[in-house]
Amino acid sequence: MEQIINYFENIPALHRSLILVGGITFFWILEGIVPLFSVPYKKWRHSVPNFFFTLTTILVNFPLAFLFLKTSDWAVANDFGIINWLPEVPLWLYVILGLLFLDLIGAYAAHWVEHKVKPLWMVHLVHHSDHNVDTTTANRHHPLESLIRYIFTLTGIFLVGAPIGIIMLYQSLSVVLSQFNHANIQLPEKLDKAISWVIISPDMHKVHHHYKLPYTDSNYGNIFAIWDRLFGTYMYLDTDKIVYGVDTFPDEKENSSIVGLLKQPFHKYRRPTTEDQS
Repeated sequence: MEQIINYFENIPALHRSLILVGGITFFWILEGIVPLFSVPYKKWRHSVPNFFFTLTTILVNFPLAFLFLKTSDWAVANDFGIINWLPEVPLWLYVILGLLFLDLIGAYAAHWVEHKVKPLWMVHLVHHSDHNVDTTTANRHHPLESLIRYIFTLTGIFLVGAPIGIIMLYQSLSVVLSQFNHANIQLPEKLDKAISWVIISPDMHKVHHHYKLPYTDSNYGNIFAIWDRLFGTYMYLDTDKIVYGVDTFPDEKENSSIVGLLKQPFHKYRRPTTEDQS
């Protein structure tokens, strides 16, 4: 564990780029082998806006990354933060607790708030308006959402008091596991359900992308499945009943346009309708 943390403390920018590109490439290939939905869509054309928003996410985060390091260094130097207030524990447990709490504040809480605060939902809508969810959807976030997520992650680093090695490990896991749970892949049902007790599985997250409430407001997790189960936001829906998108923003042409998606947060709010579960 110590070697892993030492590696991520000094992870080269090239290696971080390889994690991003390698993850997308791996799951893209896997989608062609074991697809969950064999829908006829032009995959490369579909990926263009998603790759554009991947780039904007990098452009938002890159110049601000130094604040992660400064905040982490301050917390560690001043023995501040949740994991630094705990009794002394083995390194492996210290790392897992750091990852869990970063995931809670930086991902789960941010995601929940984006669904509950109307202006933030309109920003997050760019992510949900994808009609063909696949591994490229993982990074489909409006630049404003990238900034919102950055603020939550920075807050998480401050409150958790995580050293930079854990932060870099968290961000790497977040990238790959988000690509994994958005990927259009079909795992054996028992395997997917078993995975979903620990981390967010593909079938578990696909429910969140269903086009109607209450499913849209469920399964907020990014890495760990514990938070949805602990806070009562876990829901299950058979994959053959899942329809992607948001029913009140059904224009697939606009939802596939970079310009249309950049304008999306500034539309008038339209609440998704609730599906009859009887």
